[in-house]
Amino acid sequence: QVQLVESGGGLVQAGESLRLSCEISGRAFGRYVMGWFRQAPGKERDFVAAISWSGATTYYADSVKGRFTISRDNAKNTAYLQMNSLKPEDTAVYYCAAGPGGNYFEPSSFGHWGQGTQVTVSS
Repeated sequence: QVQLVESGGGLVQAGESLRLSCEISGRAFGRYVMGWFRQAPGKERDFVAAISWSGATTYYADSVKGRFTISRDNAKNTAYLQMNSLKPEDTAVYYCAAGPGGNYFEPSSFGHWGQGTQVTVSS
């Protein structure tokens, strides 16, 4: 019922910005917790950010806090991840996810996933 498609990734230099988008198909977007995770080569899939269904509550990994901002526009069925001051360590495939809530830091809390979009940050 719920499908997610990420876009907006690309190749940037350190210090630059990108905005990722997550387009949702299905009727449950407004009631789902939305999250962003990332996976670098040879690494596990790690939590980046999450946002409650209303948008009132957000969570961030320590590594991105102050640089990344998660948001959502339920009327447009879209979630976003604004990434500023990008670092080479941010290089990864970024995945959008949707779920009912729980432990926002764990991929297992999210039942729906996008295909991922590549973000590469050069030195």
